[in-house]
Amino acid sequence: MTKTNATLSEKNGPECHVGRRSFMQIAGGMSAAALMSTFAASATQAGSGTTGKYTLQRNGVPVDVSSLKTLAFAGFAHATYFQVRNSQVRGIDLHLKRLREASMKMFGASLPDEQIQNYMRAAIEAGPPDLSLMATVFSPTGEFTVGGANDTPEILVGTVGPSSGPSGPLSLAIVEYERDLPEVKHVGEVGKTYYMRQAVAQGFDDAAFMDRHGRLSEGTIWNLAFWDGEAVIWPKAAMLLGTSMSIVRRQLDRLGIPQRTQEVTLEDLPKMSGAVVMNSWTPGIPVNRIGSVAIPEAPKFLELLHQAFKEETPTSL
Repeated sequence: MTKTNATLSEKNGPECHVGRRSFMQIAGGMSAAALMSTFAASATQAGSGTTGKYTLQRNGVPVDVSSLKTLAFAGFAHATYFQVRNSQVRGIDLHLKRLREASMKMFGASLPDEQIQNYMRAAIEAGPPDLSLMATVFSPTGEFTVGGANDTPEILVGTVGPSSGPSGPLSLAIVEYERDLPEVKHVGEVGKTYYMRQAVAQGFDDAAFMDRHGRLSEGTIWNLAFWDGEAVIWPKAAMLLGTSMSIVRRQLDRLGIPQRTQEVTLEDLPKMSGAVVMNSWTPGIPVNRIGSVAIPEAPKFLELLHQAFKEETPTSL
């Protein structure tokens, strides 16, 4: 996939209920760069990679800032985020699968699932029962180098406070943009933050991406989902398959709720009965406008997505 010239829709949507400034702070706080900055600040204050409440660990060992030089300006890494509640996680199999497949694609090698799970468990046990966790897998040789067969990836696991995201509804500007390696949740993606901020400056809450074929794909840090009044519609385009999205899809299948994947263009939007965004924070935040198109409220749709997510049994690591 290649990037195309990006243009924002000229028409502005209504302000988000949480406010544009607060939403930017929330959304930016979940980006890899922002979380790394938060973790590094906590490590500096504590001197050992832990605040006594939240932690930052490299390969299971608390770190100080000096050990993060390889990652300081690095973008050749990938990650997964999730919410921990009562020391339990939903869809851990999906997170491990994401890290394993991305490592093989980027590094040609991956850490064993059990090893990664042990590192995550250590970070969770070091903190309170409710928190946000980010696991970043990276090459110890850094960027702009040719990795060899012995370039085994390493992992940085950090925790911060829990989050459930903004309440919405959100208005999304339309941006013509395609992510590199869209199937990988890689870090260092300047486009996602840049276009979100551009959207907010124009009166929207965030941005939705449209590919060169005119198909809506995903949001900056979100997956998109639509409702036609009877079935859940997932956009057909190159995108990151989110873990919350995957949880909801398999539980909708189990519940017998109709769902389908299809191309969604701007011309299709007026036909939709509802729309949401979802990510590791939440299985659904309502969207009331995409570009110049108003989207109806769909409380039944929202309730259905949250119900499906809750059907996924949380587990301890």
